[in-house]
Amino acid sequence: MARPVWAGNLSFGLVSLPVGLYTATDSHTIRFHQLQRGTADRIRNRRVNERTGKEVELDDIVKGYDTGGEYVLVEPKELDEIAPGRSRSLEITGFVDLAEVDPIFFDKTYYLGPRGSEYGKVYSLLEQALAKAGKAGIATFVMRQHEYLVALKAENGLLTLHTLHWADEIRDPKKELDNLPGKTKASDKELKMAEQLIEALSMKWDPGEFHDTFREKVAAMIDAKQAGEPVEKAEPAAEPTGVVDLMEALRASVERAGTPKPAVGKATASGATAAPKKPTVKKRISSAPEQDLAGLTKADLYKKAAAANVPGRSQMTRDDLLKVLASARR
Repeated sequence: MARPVWAGNLSFGLVSLPVGLYTATDSHTIRFHQLQRGTADRIRNRRVNERTGKEVELDDIVKGYDTGGEYVLVEPKELDEIAPGRSRSLEITGFVDLAEVDPIFFDKTYYLGPRGSEYGKVYSLLEQALAKAGKAGIATFVMRQHEYLVALKAENGLLTLHTLHWADEIRDPKKELDNLPGKTKASDKELKMAEQLIEALSMKWDPGEFHDTFREKVAAMIDAKQAGEPVEKAEPAAEPTGVVDLMEALRASVERAGTPKPAVGKATASGATAAPKKPTVKKRISSAPEQDLAGLTKADLYKKAAAANVPGRSQMTRDDLLKVLASARR
């Protein structure tokens, strides 16, 4: 059982519920140590007094706010002492419709659980009421010397807490981006073709279908380096679509989305014309060792497609590569 990262009382009206906050997500990022080039020597970060050059123990470090001419020193316990409710209170200010909270405000998600089976009824009551109302409870609380604005939601039979950005943390896009086009005039044909492309690429949301391909490539690179093998480089990025060939790129994209195989001799999404399929493709693939193509990653399928000189392979999805290779082997 995981330990809560925060524990306190959730209150709405005169109802109070002891709860624990649990991390809802994990990061699977591959992490590297810092080494001195040419050696296996680790590089360590140390807390050093910049005046004396001597290392300082953690217990001897205090926080300091720079006012310009001097520092205002603050002890860690002083921050806890001024925290609202001694950092143990999560009071709901009110409830809002979920649709009113713009997605840009959402930051991190936590699970919220009752601290004791005797509080199960109160917990379940709040979860069911929120789910039926379709609303989220808005609250503030302090955790680790920081105050958070949060939204309390009912999701799949449990309560979740989503930290929100404060309003003044949201940047104004008009100030950040100086090249926004606004609503440029598009022709009726271009707009209709873009709508057809969106419809052709529409799908049901299944997060399990997506995975961190860059992490897989990093892991493959590490394995290749360890084995003394060459490292596969990524394909260059697609060229930007120009205004002149926009309509042709849209048309080709719609055609490609509607067929499992890339159209021979048709224009690709980048505006270039794909070369006709070469007759040597089937022979080259057939001579490859028999193995379960369905179990291969996209990178492996791409290698086979590259070896067989399959046209348009850099623009294909994993499923497209699988279909083309499987068809050529039959």
